[in-house]
Amino acid sequence: MPRLLDKQRIDRIVMETIDSYKEQTSILPHIQCPMPDREVIINLSKQLRQLIFPGYFNRHACRGEIMNYHTGELVVNIHEILTEQLVFALSLQEYSKAKAENICKRDAIQKKASEISYVFLEKIPKIREFLATDVEAAFQGDPAATGKEEIIFSYPGIFAVSIHRLAHELYLLSVPLIPRILSEYAHNVTGIDIHPGATIGRYFFIDHGTGVVIGETTHIGENVKIYQGVTLGALSTRGGQSLRGVKRHPTIEDNVTVYSGSSILGGETVIGKDAVIGSNAFITKSVPAGTKVSIKNPELVFKDGTAKELKVDYGVNGK
Repeated sequence: MPRLLDKQRIDRIVMETIDSYKEQTSILPHIQCPMPDREVIINLSKQLRQLIFPGYFNRHACRGEIMNYHTGELVVNIHEILTEQLVFALSLQEYSKAKAENICKRDAIQKKASEISYVFLEKIPKIREFLATDVEAAFQGDPAATGKEEIIFSYPGIFAVSIHRLAHELYLLSVPLIPRILSEYAHNVTGIDIHPGATIGRYFFIDHGTGVVIGETTHIGENVKIYQGVTLGALSTRGGQSLRGVKRHPTIEDNVTVYSGSSILGGETVIGKDAVIGSNAFITKSVPAGTKVSIKNPELVFKDGTAKELKVDYGVNGK
């Protein structure tokens, strides 16, 4: 069946759309330089997971010379792809700062992108070390886990944290755009929202995970466990861009457990070592070390008209 097109209407739509581009130049800097490719970056994250967890996410045998060859091939491919995407991201950043000046800086940007890729790849052993502790924390913290293989393959918390640890290293290297693309990819897949700027120590375990939010300036110590629906957030963002670089999110010290649905807010809020935060708590002040925090026990009303207090015990001796 032939297409029935009204050429005049099509032309008008095209011209009006182009005119709107000219009116909204602040969000269209990429017209002058290419943008990073989200799908390429997502595929890059999959190659990085192959590098971090050899044998899990590819069909290659992981022994002897085959492992050496496959690892070398992966590293070369990752460096090439990451460098290309970094050139796009850095060029866009330069253009946003100085408009068309980035054109004459192309060689410098290429060199900088390649160096960032090398420095990032040199961090892989450290990232693997941290993730090994995260897998161990998940195994020790979840009696339902049948093995570490199951955790690596299927746990959303490990997926989100593995992407975060990659994105965080790029964030520390002042890479624009790419860290956030990675973190939002993990957010989309798992429902776990971790800003790439968040600092997270070893043996970190997110159980279940859906609805977890961890803000940019959050600091999390070692052996911390949080459950679904937890927010580690800011008290207010009314200051907008004026708050950039200011610590807006809480500090969670070592050996803290935060149960489901709790919100811990504010840059001056510190949850001390060995504290336990019960479900649905709303905290905007610091909590001393070793403290057990819970909301008032709810009263349950039964159909026979009786009312009983529901006693909640988180199994920890606290103050």
